[in-house]
Amino acid sequence: MSTHDTEINSDATRLLGLEGVSVIKVKDDGAGGSTVYVVTSEDSARACPSCGVFATRLKDYRTTAPRHLSCGGRPMGIRWRKARWHCTEVACPRGSFTESIRQVPARMRTTKALRRAAGAAVCDGSRTVVQAGRDLHLSWPIVQHCFEEYAAKALPEQPQATEAIGIDETRRGKPVWKQNPDTEKWELVADAWHIGFVDAIGGRGLFGQVEGRNATSVTDWLMAQPAAWRAQVRYVAIDLCSTFRAAIHRALPHAAVVVDCFHIVQLAQRHLADLRRRLTWKQHGRRARKGDGIYTVRKLLRRNKEDLDQDQLAVLKSELEYMGTYGRQIHAAWQAKELLRDLLSLAVTRTHLAPDHSAISAARYRFHAHIADHAHLPELLVLAETVEQWWTGIETYLTTGITNAASEGNNRLIKLEARNAFGFRNRANQRLRSRCATTRRSRREAHPH
Repeated sequence: MSTHDTEINSDATRLLGLEGVSVIKVKDDGAGGSTVYVVTSEDSARACPSCGVFATRLKDYRTTAPRHLSCGGRPMGIRWRKARWHCTEVACPRGSFTESIRQVPARMRTTKALRRAAGAAVCDGSRTVVQAGRDLHLSWPIVQHCFEEYAAKALPEQPQATEAIGIDETRRGKPVWKQNPDTEKWELVADAWHIGFVDAIGGRGLFGQVEGRNATSVTDWLMAQPAAWRAQVRYVAIDLCSTFRAAIHRALPHAAVVVDCFHIVQLAQRHLADLRRRLTWKQHGRRARKGDGIYTVRKLLRRNKEDLDQDQLAVLKSELEYMGTYGRQIHAAWQAKELLRDLLSLAVTRTHLAPDHSAISAARYRFHAHIADHAHLPELLVLAETVEQWWTGIETYLTTGITNAASEGNNRLIKLEARNAFGFRNRANQRLRSRCATTRRSRREAHPH
């Protein structure tokens, strides 16, 4: 072989990127791809897998075709001519063996680089298993196995330390029931509800998920974490769920519950809508329809006061005044919602310092005084009672500014992952894919290369 041919083969070997073999020639396969012929170049391939003694007696040759990544956008087939050796060690039970390298272990038909690329495509590249298999010409079971191996190394075994976590539930799919042959009763096998635990302030995504929607599921997951990790958690952000609050007091007695501000405003909007519907039926005996004053302003009632211009405020006030007593009651409910929003706007932000207790007390007094002036409206009384029941969590939000927005964002990513996969039948695979999707950004920032 000439010196020029040797250099060409060395360049081809580096381009192949398969450590342990050397390229001897490359041919066009006639179908738009290339066939690469390689031989073993790693001395350790001659070591017996059982005893580790280097073999010296050649038995014969075998040619295999392990699948590898494409090169230069062209499909590539490998033909590896590897030797079979006799093990001359007397005490070794193995009579002979075939050469193997780290990139292509014994009995493997794919290279580690290809398997890693398949796992990374699903875990880090936001591809589905079907799409990754189609791009890399692998079957669904192989890609799924590669993904599980890659995720086991990429995802941390234990949740990272944080001062604040968020807890929220999401529903995907339908519950699975199975009849017990002994009792002939239907038992829940797989719950459609999943509870997610996320990093509320660090942006590290989903720490874990459990099936169910009860305090036991939350408590069991929290108690299963290391004691040092639980001790560092100072705040837990939740929505207005008494079940979660009871579980937090049981598993994290030292942590403060933070009520998410979005759900507080959502609650006020819901009570305002209930009041509007009740009074509309009371006045018209039917739902609001086009031409009614309440129908004209129904969307304005959902808007924030600072988002309405002067003309819209004038329309809102005039239409409700025209309705008479019922309109004034709806306007009072809208004012209560805005007073509650004024209270929540005192929360600390990046540009807004923590409020003093006098400002919080004054805003809280204005809200309850307005409710007291309209105590004949049951919707407002229920709203005020709920605010009082959750006041400790609301006040913690005002002084810390912690929200459960991370949980809501992760739920959106989880549902998007499920839609891309056209749903999941395996719940464990669903939770693994969800965790990979929600931690993808933080893992990229931690390992940019």
